[in-house]
Amino acid sequence: MVRLPAYRPMLAQLGTLTAVQGAGWAVEMKWDGVRALAYIEDGAVRLMSRNAKDITPAYPELQLMGGATGRRAAVVDGEIVAFDEAGRPSFEALQPRMHQRNPRIVAELARTVPVTFMAFDILHLGDHAVIARPYTERRDLLESTLTPGYRWQVPVWFADQAGQAVDSSRRLGLEGVVCKRMSSPYRPGRRSAEWTKVKNVSTAEVVICGWKPGGGRRSGTVGSLLLGAYDPRGRLRFVGHVGTGFTEAMLRDLRDRLTPLERRDPPFDEPVPREDARDARWVDPRMVGEVQYAEVTGDGRLRHPSWRGLRPDREPSEARTAGIAPPGTGAAAG
Repeated sequence: MVRLPAYRPMLAQLGTLTAVQGAGWAVEMKWDGVRALAYIEDGAVRLMSRNAKDITPAYPELQLMGGATGRRAAVVDGEIVAFDEAGRPSFEALQPRMHQRNPRIVAELARTVPVTFMAFDILHLGDHAVIARPYTERRDLLESTLTPGYRWQVPVWFADQAGQAVDSSRRLGLEGVVCKRMSSPYRPGRRSAEWTKVKNVSTAEVVICGWKPGGGRRSGTVGSLLLGAYDPRGRLRFVGHVGTGFTEAMLRDLRDRLTPLERRDPPFDEPVPREDARDARWVDPRMVGEVQYAEVTGDGRLRHPSWRGLRPDREPSEARTAGIAPPGTGAAAG
């Protein structure tokens, strides 16, 4: 019996369209979901998140993918995506799926909010690692190995069409594109410019460091979240607060999750502006979320941020100030 080795996903850098023009680049659509490595063996599928957590119980409908490789063991890289009624990837729709492990509730969610695994790379097949092969060879191998099915696909890729692909992604309401050097190997656990993301919107991963009680319709629950990110020296910096983008279910869930983490003092390694600190309930910086924002101020604050959801597939240390930048600046991002 083949025993598949453990891998970590290769990560992309945030970059500009001009950096990926010309021959030698492949372009894929960027799917707004949860990154996962699928370990397929003995007719079963084991799903591991980017931060090496077993998320298999959350997505039972993907077990059918266990028969999609013709009885060959494989490790496949991809994104778990939920689609809205218009057929567009919806991170909001995926939120309840990411956290739920109760078998009864998971089964109901799988029926009402089904997910699709968008496979875009292969790392291992049978007894052999294939990560040293160039991108184009791995894509050919993936397409000849994984037969598309009910809840899994192998999306197309394009050669030397980054500009057109970005335009198409905007028209389709997608997050952007990922451009990959055709000659590049797969580098497990590394972030490389050989994979470059070009995004249509600015998003950032942030650490929840506190919250403020709401008023009016939000009385008794969360009004806004106080956010942080780690600078290059490992210091936790205040980057602003977010009070929009929440559903009622999100607010209830956040209150339940934040209450056990409460602490007396702010967790930041710098003073918080008095106005922002007023009435704040501080928490241990253990939970990671994602926000969309308009721009960044000169002092590193997010302007007009909107909440997108929690990121249980990220560690707090991955929320970096270097990742808080508009699209096209070249800063690293998750």
